[in-house]
Amino acid sequence: MSTRTTAAARTPAATRTIAYTALFAALSTVLMMFSFPLPFFPPFLKLDFSSVPILLTAFMFGPVPAVLAAAVKDLINALFSTSGGVGELSDFFVTATMALTAGLVYRRRHTRSGALLACLLGSVLMALVAMVTNRFLIIPFYMNIMPLEAILAACAKVNPLIGDINMYILLGAGPFTLVKGIVVSVVTFLLYKRLHTFIQGR
Repeated sequence: MSTRTTAAARTPAATRTIAYTALFAALSTVLMMFSFPLPFFPPFLKLDFSSVPILLTAFMFGPVPAVLAAAVKDLINALFSTSGGVGELSDFFVTATMALTAGLVYRRRHTRSGALLACLLGSVLMALVAMVTNRFLIIPFYMNIMPLEAILAACAKVNPLIGDINMYILLGAGPFTLVKGIVVSVVTFLLYKRLHTFIQGR
């Protein structure tokens, strides 16, 4: 048995969970500060990889630590928010939905196919939640800053089919978040096995 394996085995599970949840929350907080737009989507919809550590937490330690990590990440970022915390609140609802769904599914089906199903369901549900939060949180916030016509005009530059709020939700927010969920899932799959072996010591 290696020294690393022995050390991991001697570390109480609860202590390890708390320590790594805090670590992943901190990493997620930093990653949220770096984002970029995707082609063919409205420019204010930006992809970041802050959900990757949250999803890793869900797979390794369960849904509750993952949701707590998401809350910490968004609370910290809300301190530096340019949206009055609205963007961070929306992000929490979306990220927590994926983390909770993926964590619960993977707990019941602790297999590779279970992980795939967890990511698929998590991505779909987070896209649905994003459609709701964009409609009732994000768009109303931006309408306080600029006219709705200006928002829709920016959307129409990348997708002429977006002519009203409903089309923005259906062709912008929903599909973008689904793509984000898929990207996050792929990156998580690439990292999970190696990190799980390192952290759990087996």
